[in-house]
Amino acid sequence: MLLSLDRLNRMVLEIAREHAVCRRPMTVPGVGAVVGLTFIAAIEDPARFAKSRSVGAILGLVPRKHRSGEVDRNGRSTKTGETEARAALFEAAHVMLHRVKKWSGLKAWATKVAQRQGNKRATVALARKMAVVMHRIWVDGTTFRFSALKAPAAAAA
Repeated sequence: MLLSLDRLNRMVLEIAREHAVCRRPMTVPGVGAVVGLTFIAAIEDPARFAKSRSVGAILGLVPRKHRSGEVDRNGRSTKTGETEARAALFEAAHVMLHRVKKWSGLKAWATKVAQRQGNKRATVALARKMAVVMHRIWVDGTTFRFSALKAPAAAAA
């Protein structure tokens, strides 16, 4: 069992290394071969989105809207669309927030959101933002750029 799992893992890594489009999103911290391949399989054609911002809706990473004549509220995330891609992005966002040591603009932004609204909301918000960044990387043909940010004083402790 362990041998076949190891073999499957190597096959996935091999596919991701050979796939040029998959290698670029893997430059985002927390995104590995499985997340990159899952995201590419879920989106299929990046040209079908006029704006990268609309990728979050396809993955169910946008808030529900409750509107009536007098009320306009945001609820929990819709959780519609690609379940596997959403789960993979959530996992990647969690890894970026809690495991990746190197600071980036994304991690600094998510840390501020976590201080205001809690870890779970920050993780979902970061997953949506990572999907937007990964789509833009795919469309532009660029790689992720780390900025020269330092850890905030409250998060460094």
